[in-house]
Amino acid sequence: MPKPLRMSRRTWVAAWAVLCAAAIAATAALNASPAPDPQPEKPVSAECAAYIADIEKKLAKAKVEGNDDGVLAFTRTRVGADDCSDEILDHFSGYR
Repeated sequence: MPKPLRMSRRTWVAAWAVLCAAAIAATAALNASPAPDPQPEKPVSAECAAYIADIEKKLAKAKVEGNDDGVLAFTRTRVGADDCSDEILDHFSGYR
């Protein structure tokens, strides 16, 4: 078996320093790049907008009453109602 190449401590330190410098340069380049354009908001149906407003009203009421533990449950069983789950998730995604 051939003997493995031995590297001195200076070589290891130099390689580590080069990698660190490359990482710092890449981070600086990424931080200097402009942020992507925000996604345009999708239109929300009137029924979903009313449902979201009702949820916000219930959240505000729970906060005033001191029940602001972050957990509220809602049920909706009307036949033929719009499925607003995606719109609700999009609207309240900043609260997570």
